Amino acid sequence: MSQPTPTAPASAAPCAGLRIGDLAPDFEARSTIGPIRLSAFRGRWLVLFSHPADFTPVCTTEFVALAKEAASFAKRDCALMALSVDSLFSHFAWLRMIRDRFGVEVRFPIVEDPTLVIGRAFGMVSAQDSDSATVRTTFFIDPKGVIRAMTCYPANLGRSIPEMLRIVDGLQAIDASGGLAPANWQQGEALLRPPTHDLDEVFGAEDATSWFLRDTGEEN
Repeated sequence: MSQPTPTAPASAAPCAGLRIGDLAPDFEARSTIGPIRLSAFRGRWLVLFSHPADFTPVCTTEFVALAKEAASFAKRDCALMALSVDSLFSHFAWLRMIRDRFGVEVRFPIVEDPTLVIGRAFGMVSAQDSDSATVRTTFFIDPKGVIRAMTCYPANLGRSIPEMLRIVDGLQAIDASGGLAPANWQQGEALLRPPTHDLDEVFGAEDATSWFLRDTGEEN
C-alpha cells in the first residue's frame, strides 16, 4: 500500500509567514505513529513544533523533557506533534536511542518532512533554504485549528517546557473567562479584566488606573 506524502494547501506560498489568528495549514504525512493529518486533531489543543535534526544535543534534551511531561499536556487535552526534515526511519532510530539511553518513550508523533513542503507552508523555512537546521518553531493551535501563539528559537537554544505549558494554560484560561493574562501569569492566579471602552466609567473610576488595570478577583 502506498504511503501518504506530505501535502500542503495549493494556496500556501513558500514561507507563508503565518500569523496569530490564521488557520493552520492542513497536511497529511507519515509519522512515527502512522499516517497523520493535522485536521484530525480538531476538537482539542495541539502544539506543533519543529526541531532542526534528529541525533542532535539540544533536540534530544527537548524530546526527553517533553516525553516526561507528555501527561501534563494530555491533562490539558493538548496533543503534541513534532516535525523535522529527517526520514521516518531516522526518527525511529533516534527514539530507540532515547528510550535505551534515558529510559523514556516518545509516544507523540514525529512527522517526516524531507521535501520541506510542510515547513514552508508554515513559514518555518524560506523558499531558499535546503534544510531546516536553523529552525525551532512552535505553533499553539486551538480546537478550531486556529494558530493562537507562536515561538521561535535558534538551533542552539532549547525551548522551555514549563513555558510551553504556561502558554497552553493561559490560552485556555483566557478562552474560559474572557480575561487577560498578565506578565508571569501562572495557572491558578487571577486574570486581568479587559479595560472599559466607556468614557464615563473612565472618569468615574476610583483612581487613575483602575479603569484599565484590575484583576478579576477570581483564581483561574
